[in-house]
Amino acid sequence: MFSLTQSVGIRGAAGEPIPHTFKSLKRLEIEFRRAELSLVVAGPGTGKSLFALFLAISANVPVLYFSADSSAATQVARATAMVTGEDSKAIKAALVEDDFSDYADALGERWWTRFNFSARPTQKEIETYLLCYLEVYGCNPHLLVVDNITNVDTGVVGDAEAYTFGLEGLCEYLGEMARETSAHVLGLHHVTGPHSDGLSPIPLSGVKGQVHRVPSLILTLHKEVDGMNSRIINASPVKNREGFEDSSGATFVSFRLNRSNLRLEELDEELPDFLAG
Repeated sequence: MFSLTQSVGIRGAAGEPIPHTFKSLKRLEIEFRRAELSLVVAGPGTGKSLFALFLAISANVPVLYFSADSSAATQVARATAMVTGEDSKAIKAALVEDDFSDYADALGERWWTRFNFSARPTQKEIETYLLCYLEVYGCNPHLLVVDNITNVDTGVVGDAEAYTFGLEGLCEYLGEMARETSAHVLGLHHVTGPHSDGLSPIPLSGVKGQVHRVPSLILTLHKEVDGMNSRIINASPVKNREGFEDSSGATFVSFRLNRSNLRLEELDEELPDFLAG
């Protein structure tokens, strides 16, 4: 039992924001805070894995990334493009041809970013990798990404109700993990059927399984495609305990996906009029 004064001293790194380059999110007081759980929710092919990887790369902090949804080849090519700013297609070609020496130094400098590529990791496996990270580096990761939470083997098998119950339990588990490790745990998740095309704003009710009780922050992503190989990714804060939120999803900030280096570039220079001032 702690007083308020004592609580200041025991908080550790809890509440510290993970560094990121998303200026428009910061203007809405959206931060990925340590010791908290967040979800990034979107339909297939919208860009949630790119969003999470760009956050992990640009944060430049100790990262443990469980990439159940993307292969090592995909993540290496994407991360290398983000780190170096070079064309992702040329990087992928070099990877296929086993001629990756030009990028070795740049990737070597990110030695504290570690991946697990199990297609169906268990909770025990996640714990084991966390302990290994602590043993090797002497600290817990500041950012832990689970891509996607539905790929985690929770041991729950059954009907839709059991599926939802399993996801809710997993979110509680990840939230507790965030508290115990002082990491920010970022889970990627899917949407309900009507929102699966990802072409319109997704409300809080569009989160698959309605698992929005535990996370402190939930962003839903939708996209705009212009038919000329360009994409805009829009992020809506549908839940945010520390800042602005709009559960309808109608308020969002926008980023242009640079198709060459796969970096997300700011589009919004100012807040909407009704949020300013």
